[in-house]
Amino acid sequence: METLLVDYLERLQTLHEDFIATFADLPAEALDWQPGADMNSLCVLVVHTTGSARYWIGLAVDDVPDRNRDMEFQARGLSIVELKARFAKLETYVQGALERITSAELEIIRARPEYRDEQVTSGWALLHALEHTGLHLGHAQITRQLWQQR
Repeated sequence: METLLVDYLERLQTLHEDFIATFADLPAEALDWQPGADMNSLCVLVVHTTGSARYWIGLAVDDVPDRNRDMEFQARGLSIVELKARFAKLETYVQGALERITSAELEIIRARPEYRDEQVTSGWALLHALEHTGLHLGHAQITRQLWQQR
């Protein structure tokens, strides 16, 4: 795997470790708790973040999964073990996906016909997965703080 992609995987894994740290020691009821109306629980944040990352990284390597984005926002009742397993499964997938791509292939244009025929490069898709994971990590950290202060 090329150095850039090794670095990418390391950054993604660090975000996942930080994400797991936001919920690993919380009681089960904290995982489905919502801080307010139209705000996401930690369970939803994990399911959506891992689903989104799998989609975007899959797009980068021309391996787009079937995905029901709306269902990600209805996730409930998953245990800490199940949430951690989602990150582990994603990391296994990402490791294999990144081994199949070179830095030159990051310039390949990928179409998203399900979204107004939008086109992005493979590199853009990878960066968006990383950016999106970081964004929702911040949401998870704030949700944990709000849980602790309730």
